[in-house]
Order: sequence, then structure tokens, then C-alpha cells
Amino acid sequence: WQMEEEWETCVPVMDFGWTAVVNPIFKLYTESTDGSFVEEKESAVVWHFQDADPDFGSWQAKELLDHLESVLANEPVVVKSGQQIVEVKPQGVSKGVVVEKLLTTMASQGSPPDFVLCIGDDRSDEDMFEIIDSAMTSLPKTLKREVFACTVGQKPSKAKYYLDDTVDVLNMIRGLATASDSLN
Repeated sequence: WQMEEEWETCVPVMDFGWTAVVNPIFKLYTESTDGSFVEEKESAVVWHFQDADPDFGSWQAKELLDHLESVLANEPVVVKSGQQIVEVKPQGVSKGVVVEKLLTTMASQGSPPDFVLCIGDDRSDEDMFEIIDSAMTSLPKTLKREVFACTVGQKPSKAKYYLDDTVDVLNMIRGLATASDSLN
């Protein structure tokens, strides 16, 4: 891909009519949970509670998750909880889908990546770690490359490597940049 090229979407244009149901519910929970807020993304709506009282925020998140799963049961969406968030997004939209498209396109064009670094910090990154592993293992042995999937924080993960916190992430990236500069 060239920088001048048009952006591509990995999934067909979807109906976002479900946001008319989600937004008033998120508004209700935001109004009753000090420190919470709603983020509207291009392909998702997210309720954040990291600045709320930890116990009350967690309790509200569980209630919100149950509420949304109930009212959206017949909608083509996924309701997920993550690191101090509750997210609603269309089915089939994930970081894993994008990573799979990138890696398969690069491989089919005869130029698979020679180095993959993937870092994530919550459950929404797990499908991405799984896709990277399977996509890179499916390459012929002659095209095998270095793959580093890292999760931030010590927790069960499909990522092979762990970094303790964002300070470790920055230190690792600085180290990679220094090593890269020394090769040039």
C-alpha cells in the first residue's frame, strides 16, 4: 500500500441502526456513574469507566453488559467488556480481521512481512494475537519471519510475550529503534 492510496475497509458497509438503541442506554449509565463517558468510534460505541469509583464502575459495567445483551440479542452486534470499558460493535469487526487481511494480502503479493510486532493490553487484542500466529505459521518455511506478539500486563493471553507496563513498551520500542539505526 502506498500512502497516497484510498483507505480500504475490510468489511462491507454495515447498518448502524443499533446505535439508536445503544446511545440512550449508554447515556443513562453515564449520567448515573460519575467519571464515566461514552466514546463514539467509526465502527463501535464504547462506555468508559476508568475514572469512576472502581467498585461502582465495575458493578455498573456488569449491569450495562447484561442490559445491552438483553436488548441487542437480535441485532448483528457484539457486546464486550474490556479493560474498564463496555463496547458494542458490529459482528465481524475486529483487529484480527484487519491483521488477517494485511498479512494475507502481503503474502499473496509475494512480500510477506519479515518482522511483525503486535502489542495489546486487553481482551479485544486476543483475536489479533491468534490471527497473527496462525497466519504466520501457514506461510511456507522459506518465508518464515520473526513474529512478536506481546500483551501488556501479566495475564493469560494468546500472545507469546509479556511486557509489564507501558514503560516497558516504550523502552522496547526505543531499543528496537536504536538497533535498527545501528544497522543502517
